[in-house]
Amino acid sequence: MKRCSNNTEEADRAKRQFLEITLPGYTTKADMRRLFEEVSNWGKWGPKDESGTLNYLTPDRVAAGAKLVKTGQRVSCARNFPVTPGPENPTPALHHMVMGGDDPCAHGVPGLECSLDFIGIAYHGLASSHIDALCHVFVDGLMYNGIPAREVRSTGARRNSIMCAKDGIAGRGVLLDIPRLRGTPFVDPKKPVTISELSAAEKAQDCRVMEGDILLVSVGRDAHNAHRPPKPGEPPLLAGLDPDCIPWLHARKISVLGSDAVHDPTPSPAPVEDWPIPVHMCGLVSMGLHLLDNLTFTDLEKACAAQNRWEFFFALAPLRIERGTGSPVNPIAIL
Repeated sequence: MKRCSNNTEEADRAKRQFLEITLPGYTTKADMRRLFEEVSNWGKWGPKDESGTLNYLTPDRVAAGAKLVKTGQRVSCARNFPVTPGPENPTPALHHMVMGGDDPCAHGVPGLECSLDFIGIAYHGLASSHIDALCHVFVDGLMYNGIPAREVRSTGARRNSIMCAKDGIAGRGVLLDIPRLRGTPFVDPKKPVTISELSAAEKAQDCRVMEGDILLVSVGRDAHNAHRPPKPGEPPLLAGLDPDCIPWLHARKISVLGSDAVHDPTPSPAPVEDWPIPVHMCGLVSMGLHLLDNLTFTDLEKACAAQNRWEFFFALAPLRIERGTGSPVNPIAIL
């Protein structure tokens, strides 16, 4: 397993390559349907499989990822619990006190003083750090492995729920820092990340994405929001991946894909009819690729740069939500 390093010459070459990049050709419904079929993992692990690309994350790969721990530095990649309403958070999470220190004996148990609180959250969206289960998105009435969408009912998901990850997800994490590659604070939402940039970032960081990896792709969302804060009444503006990245993700056989945004540009600078979120649609439904949305990489980018490596042990523990369509998470990188 090759150690990641920063190579100035490689970085300069990668930036020059970026200037030569042309936009790919997935521009029609027919193009996207063909792509969807080409990257399909339906049946690969059997007709009853509900884990998808988590199958690539074998015990041996988990153990190998743990060996990457060198300094023991821990870095959270989760955003704070999103209780503040805003343009990216129209349904803020709930956090209120059940009992506080101003009346700690209200429960009526003699001699016991305590504080209690309550939380509640609708975690899908643009504000909460969460993982999407494979039942979260459908294409033509089907979810991963050809399971009918009707298997997700008012009582929850009877198939492809988040419970396939009930024992946690851990392994080798790799961060591809696209703003670093471009030499800019953030990715322009109107210029999505391309397949050429994924490969160029690998070369610039001297770090190859391998089978079973948990891949994190930074678009510099926090820096973009600081430069252009979301405004009430305006749609959120988030950078993401171009559909041409999807075959690359499939070929590398990654186990999980994470982003500091939501993978798909919002809104898309080149929308395709009936394919509003192609990375989600091809990733979750066709590939069976679990997605981590709304992470934050500001601290991780600094830690990786300081240690001159972009690979680390990465772990997260989804809540054990029976029939859940995903879960809030606090992913931890350990360098």
